[in-house]
Amino acid sequence: MGDPRTLFDLTGRVACVTGASSGLGRRAAVVLAAAGARVVGVARRAEALAKMQQEIGECADTVVADAADRSSIGEMVERIGSKFGPPDIVIHAAGVNTREAADDVTPEKWDATLALNLSAPFFLSQAMVPAMKERGWGRVVNFASLQTTRAFPGGIAYGATKAGVGQLTRAMAEAWSPHGITANAIGPGFFPTELTQAVFDDPERAARNAAQTCIQRNGRMEDIDGPILFLCSKASDYVTGQVLMVDGGFTAK
Repeated sequence: MGDPRTLFDLTGRVACVTGASSGLGRRAAVVLAAAGARVVGVARRAEALAKMQQEIGECADTVVADAADRSSIGEMVERIGSKFGPPDIVIHAAGVNTREAADDVTPEKWDATLALNLSAPFFLSQAMVPAMKERGWGRVVNFASLQTTRAFPGGIAYGATKAGVGQLTRAMAEAWSPHGITANAIGPGFFPTELTQAVFDDPERAARNAAQTCIQRNGRMEDIDGPILFLCSKASDYVTGQVLMVDGGFTAK
């Protein structure tokens, strides 16, 4: 038996995190770097990415790009690997929730939601997998949601994509885990991010959400650290095709 303290050590690994400019994506980038990984953050907002890079330091790089732009996937992956080499780990944290009622959903916003939340994780992973196969080791971490299994008001497009992420994760595991590449997803509960700002701006609604959890509180940013490290490290070598709900027991009730 090796030293269990090394299970979460990411020294020598290269990680790519989409949506790294804010929220849980940014938190993931910072945590992976603290565990020893060299991290490439991908997002559309250059200024926010620059702040993330400044916080992490020399083991971080950034790529300003739209992960949903399928036509530029090849170029994007080249840029992602230009400083540290091809990633061993990819975390798909970029996402959008248009919060439209079913009767009001437009084709344009439906397509934009699917492009970023569901298509981008697949095609970006598909482009990175060959390098992972060569090394015989890789980690794909998708972002699921409470809405992977629950229906929320104004969430029909978002929920459809997040249900898709659950099956996408299982299908990725079936396709790529024989090559040493695990594919899992994290399903966050209510965390204080830009995507959930509307929830936390309403104290009564935030309190109701907290009351629906087993732990009786909403998520704190540090609550995501352990699950991220687990799914990106040797600690999860025999875990694949799973959706790990990090929701304080919201979906258990």
